[in-house]
Amino acid sequence: MSVFLQACRREPTEYTPIWIMRQAGRYQPEYRALREKVSFIELCKTPELACEVTVRAVDQLGVDAGIIFADILLVLEPLHIGFEFTDDAGPKILSPIRTARQIDGVAESIDAAGSLSYVMDAIRTTRKELKVPLIGFAGAPFTLASYAIEGGGSKTYHETKKLMYADEGSWNAFMTKLSGAIASYLIAQIDAGAQAVQLFDSWVGCLSPSDYRRYVLPHTKTIFDALPKSVPAIHFGTGNPALYPAMKEAGGDIIGIDWRISIDEAWSVLGNDVGLQGNMDPAALLAPTEVLRARASEVLESAAGRPGHIFNLGHGIMPEASVARARALVDHVHDASLNKS
Repeated sequence: MSVFLQACRREPTEYTPIWIMRQAGRYQPEYRALREKVSFIELCKTPELACEVTVRAVDQLGVDAGIIFADILLVLEPLHIGFEFTDDAGPKILSPIRTARQIDGVAESIDAAGSLSYVMDAIRTTRKELKVPLIGFAGAPFTLASYAIEGGGSKTYHETKKLMYADEGSWNAFMTKLSGAIASYLIAQIDAGAQAVQLFDSWVGCLSPSDYRRYVLPHTKTIFDALPKSVPAIHFGTGNPALYPAMKEAGGDIIGIDWRISIDEAWSVLGNDVGLQGNMDPAALLAPTEVLRARASEVLESAAGRPGHIFNLGHGIMPEASVARARALVDHVHDASLNKS
């Protein structure tokens, strides 16, 4: 078994495994060159290209897992929520979902394997090319709901919270539809060959713990409860360490944490019955190499070689980073943790 899957199961490993969120992306010259030829959505929907960029990242960096190249918004399409990707403004929802009538128009369920078959084809193709495990993923219901309601990115989430507070019935109806589709999507990815899955709740940090428990936890829990227990599941959230205990209750074999809390503190709060993924600040990849290595060593020292630690950044790699610096991080994590885990 790979060190990544061993760590997912909180088993001792020869060294600390590492992969990097957004390890296939704009910081790579080859990725930028490819994007000059094809649109982002074309890249996502062409299995051979999605495979190519997924495998290239693994080969360039020497990481211990790949993650299929896709986007969290893809699952919205079979739900009848239209969107587009623009290079200058990011994803845009064509008709933001803000009324009960619009929520009624969202599909009750999806045929994930059929409507998102290009993702499944990419997973099957990539599995044949990779020598390390492949991670599938989806956006969490709160993050997807926020995209759909806000119409795109947001710094305040005012429209999301407005609907959440003003019409809890419609909010729960929307979250129920989203969580059902997400569970189906992740199960289809597992059936296609994903050896682990990650649920990205990148925007959930805007909530208080009490709001998370009331408006989000039950819906997220239904997703993890639906997944096969034989496949490791990572539950990633960022922006608010106070949410991690409730996120653990919602589910996941591994909790992905950001840099706002140390590994040892997170484990002391969450207990020994869950793995941890993280948690170096992505900005450290922009620092001089000696600083980068020192920051990585701090994370390893905080984890203290405990089984169940997967090294990662606290969020996705920045476009301003370099392949050489990312590879230096991977090599240092492997070397510094060898025979110390």
